[in-house]
Amino acid sequence: MKKFVFLLLGLGSLLHPLQAEEIKPAETDSLKILEEEIGLIPESLDANVDSLLHSWHVQYFTKQEDYCHDDDANIFFPDSVYADRLNRLPSLISLPYNHIVRDCIDLYAERKRDLVRYMLGMADFYFPIIEEVLDQHGLPIELKYLAVVESALNPVALSRVGASGLWQFMLPTGKSYGLEINSLVDERRDPKRATEAACAYFKDMYAIYGDWNLVMAAYNCGPGNVNKAIRRAGGKRDFWAIFPYLPRETRSYVPLFIAANYIMNYYCDHNLCPLQTSLPLATDTVMVNNALHLQQVSEVLQLDLATLRALNPQYRRDIIPGNSRPSVLKLPAAATYAFVGQADTIYKHRMEEYLANLTTNTAGTQSNQAATRERITHVVLRGENLYTIANRYGVTAKDIRKWNGLGSNRVAKGKRLILYVDNGGVAFAATQPKTTTTTTKSAATSSVTKATVTSQAGTASAAANGKGFIAYTVKSGDSLYSIAKKYPGVSTKDLQQVNGLNGSNIRPGQVLKIPIG
Repeated sequence: MKKFVFLLLGLGSLLHPLQAEEIKPAETDSLKILEEEIGLIPESLDANVDSLLHSWHVQYFTKQEDYCHDDDANIFFPDSVYADRLNRLPSLISLPYNHIVRDCIDLYAERKRDLVRYMLGMADFYFPIIEEVLDQHGLPIELKYLAVVESALNPVALSRVGASGLWQFMLPTGKSYGLEINSLVDERRDPKRATEAACAYFKDMYAIYGDWNLVMAAYNCGPGNVNKAIRRAGGKRDFWAIFPYLPRETRSYVPLFIAANYIMNYYCDHNLCPLQTSLPLATDTVMVNNALHLQQVSEVLQLDLATLRALNPQYRRDIIPGNSRPSVLKLPAAATYAFVGQADTIYKHRMEEYLANLTTNTAGTQSNQAATRERITHVVLRGENLYTIANRYGVTAKDIRKWNGLGSNRVAKGKRLILYVDNGGVAFAATQPKTTTTTTKSAATSSVTKATVTSQAGTASAAANGKGFIAYTVKSGDSLYSIAKKYPGVSTKDLQQVNGLNGSNIRPGQVLKIPIG
């Protein structure tokens, strides 16, 4: 009760932000205050920067500007300065200043300085993509800073609950907004396609609320929770009025968005410099109509494989399933003409090595549709039911009941469930007779109808040669499928091979070798 009264009293300063008392930086611990006053902060703020800089989508690309003055010491300013700077930012979205926004600014500028440096560097690459899509949809350009809050501009970010990409879409929501998500492709990780889906969501929410702060709150916790907060606030349709009634993780959402607007524009005033990326800012796209491995492109065109992965994060296993439908490949602008001129050579290059383990499937019959799904085992965790499990894997509760012979939606903790998840229209060759692996040519085109779910190029050979492994201890609820998803370029087949597993059964406490390329 005391905490609730404290929050209500604090609303006075929220509603009159410019009248708030000056806060001495030495007297505050921004993270502690945020957690006490507004609850949880986004997972993006807990991002391990060292891990980000060494992950496959960034490694080799970041360096600090030689001419930029960077310092570990932050510079604090009076409240009036922060308020004035926010007021001067060109924005269609209200950017009020109050003590909570101040705490969020301090969090970025003081506690998360290394993360801000990373985000500033990545912004040079991702913001132009996001801005173009926002502009095409006629939406406020400053919504780009919401991606900062959501994912820290990490295109392969994966939350604890399964949200993925720059805009942190859950699987069902992503599919409902037209994103392709399967074992080979995850368009939640495609900056352009995911931004288009986010824009559609923004428009839907704005049609309901007509207020961008409420739109952002709904983006985080859903319109149902926002509507509930509005009712509890007596029908008031203002973020700060419904603030105490929102879920804890949503209360920080808008203040952090405002703080992101500030820090991404005034970073120099806080002795922060961006990490400059060597990612090619000039890029172009080509359409791929055959199955293609990024390693084939890399070797023929002499392009860095890590660069190709960074430009095409939607391809989870380095495979472009162009044989299923025309697919986009983003390349450095200077390489697009070379790709067009050498397309036949690229498609044929080491094809038997990179594209030998999968066969394509033609949709139509029930048996063929079943062949497009990958069999996995899920161990039920505490609090889970068939609906939460179904949402996690993009299947239905009815399917789970049928696959496991269940008579109801209730399922006990620790029970092993058999699931068949979408693998993008391809089947593991290991599950098919060898005679089904063929190469088909037509008179019109010489298209290879093979696909692959091998791990990232070089991983299999690295495993065979013993070049490198890391250890992973199996936890309750883990499956080979879920473990493989945590390591880009690693497949369930890779895990089976390097660990000598005949099937998919694993147990908690078991130590697995994870191949690293």
